Amino acid sequence: MKPSKFKSAIDSPERRRLPPLLRRAWYGLNQAFRRRIKHLGVTPDQFTVMRTLLEKEGLTQRELAQAMSSDPNTVASLVERMELARLLQREPHEKDRRAHRLLLSTEGRRKYEQARAVAVAMQAEILSALPAARRERFLKDLDTVAEACRKAAERSPRKRAAGVS
Repeated sequence: MKPSKFKSAIDSPERRRLPPLLRRAWYGLNQAFRRRIKHLGVTPDQFTVMRTLLEKEGLTQRELAQAMSSDPNTVASLVERMELARLLQREPHEKDRRAHRLLLSTEGRRKYEQARAVAVAMQAEILSALPAARRERFLKDLDTVAEACRKAAERSPRKRAAGVS
């Protein structure tokens, strides 16, 4: 029997592949968190907005999209829904009449604190799958991989060249 031509290939079915592993981890994490905070009336994306605005108070919508590594249209829709739910408020930008500063409301801060307690407990639960001595190294390595992904995206062309499919 001949050895498989894929045996050493990076895309071999026998190998662990980065994209499906990252997707599976993200999907499981997102679904678990979504279910655990559903009673609060917030989503994981809204939690991320609240956390980002607490860490960097007064961001504009454009700055928020960059900080979250998200699409500006997605963030615009998210901010609009959160404003309607009174989780955040917009204040006029001091220098740019077209922009607004985004600030968490009292209700937004309260919901964030409740969801944060769930997030912290869930992170501890998930990381307990690793030996305690490896957890911090894992997070550092994952941060390195995330940064490499971000840089790869920056280096990648946004539009295909004419005639290329």
